[in-house]
Amino acid sequence: MKTLKSLYVQVLIGIALGVLVGVLWPERGAAMKPLGDGFIKLIRMLIGPLIFATIVAGIGHMRAGKDVGRIGLRALVYFEVMSTLALAIGLVVVNVLKPGSGVALAAPSSKTAAEYASTAGPQTTVDFILNIIPNTFVDAFARGEILQVLLVAVLFGLALLWLGERATPLVTLIDQFGHVLFGMVNIVMRLAPLGAFGAMAFTIGQYGVSTLVSLGKLMAAVYVACLLFVFVVLGLVLWFIGLNVLRFLRYIAEEILLVLGTSSSESALPRLMLKLERLGCSEAVVGLVVPTGYSFNLDGTSIYLTMGAIFVAQVSGIDLSLTQQVSILAILLLTSKGAAGVTGSGFVTLAATLTAIPGIPATGLALLVGVDRFMSEARSITNLIGNAVATVVIARWDGALDIDRARAELRTTNGRATEAPRHRENLV
Repeated sequence: MKTLKSLYVQVLIGIALGVLVGVLWPERGAAMKPLGDGFIKLIRMLIGPLIFATIVAGIGHMRAGKDVGRIGLRALVYFEVMSTLALAIGLVVVNVLKPGSGVALAAPSSKTAAEYASTAGPQTTVDFILNIIPNTFVDAFARGEILQVLLVAVLFGLALLWLGERATPLVTLIDQFGHVLFGMVNIVMRLAPLGAFGAMAFTIGQYGVSTLVSLGKLMAAVYVACLLFVFVVLGLVLWFIGLNVLRFLRYIAEEILLVLGTSSSESALPRLMLKLERLGCSEAVVGLVVPTGYSFNLDGTSIYLTMGAIFVAQVSGIDLSLTQQVSILAILLLTSKGAAGVTGSGFVTLAATLTAIPGIPATGLALLVGVDRFMSEARSITNLIGNAVATVVIARWDGALDIDRARAELRTTNGRATEAPRHRENLV
């Protein structure tokens, strides 16, 4: 009975029951969609204020504004290198396995895909930069745009730094507000098994297990690419700073399972931040790197975008030259930064990317509609792991990681809560 009290086990049970209901009673399973959607909305409701409070408190506790710039610059350099590697791995795997070659599929109605494409539209560099700036202070939180909240939070935090000692009471108040938000997260997380059940039941009930067969080659290729990135690229990065990738994955196993059930890496963001602090990363680094990574370091989404674009070209009978494929990679370096870690955002971003690439019909997206949800798990989990590793690496780079504590945590806790970090009791 004690095992059943673990969120880890409860989420597993929710996933299993969701699959069972979707297989045995497809119509009822499809009707469970609001459970998964409702859970994601509850989490997203708290993301903006939580990020704001965490970043502002982290910056407010720093001694100098140059610390923010230093950490931010290192994070952006790391993100760009990892995103490029992820895009390159996706490009190599899709060209080697050629999942779209010889696929004779009658494309379903392109109405759904056209809706995505019409709302996405091409996005220029200027549009992307201007979109980071909210119309009003409150608009950033109302729209739930992570990049806009980040901008407001960083400006607010820097202003507190310039005020010096006069801002200390406000920094303390915002820090306490953050603790309250984490308490709310703890309450919402009790519904994680229900959310995982609803999301999985809907997926299986709506599309059926047979949908995995028609585009199985693409799905397998995406999973292979994600595994290569996690165990080879991220594994080498962790090894370089003195940590073991298998122990690290076991440490964040609960968050991985949560993402598996919801297909949204945002659902695990609050818990991930807490665990990384407990691992030995400084609060300032965690508060700045993790939220920023959810917009700039979506490794799994980058892999999916590359493979999805080339797959559509392969299915459409378009033979892309190396130069054309490199140009696609260059475009994706920009468009991938606009994909938030929410279910379906990767598909929207792929639609936006294809509208910016001449010669590849965006209507080919209709082929991916049925199985996009299944590939969402792979990219969301890869996004989560990539951001967790990025935070540890940036903390190590900045001298803000207690490496001995990290090694001890990875050896002994295996991802289970034994000690709440920095007075945030009972939140993990």
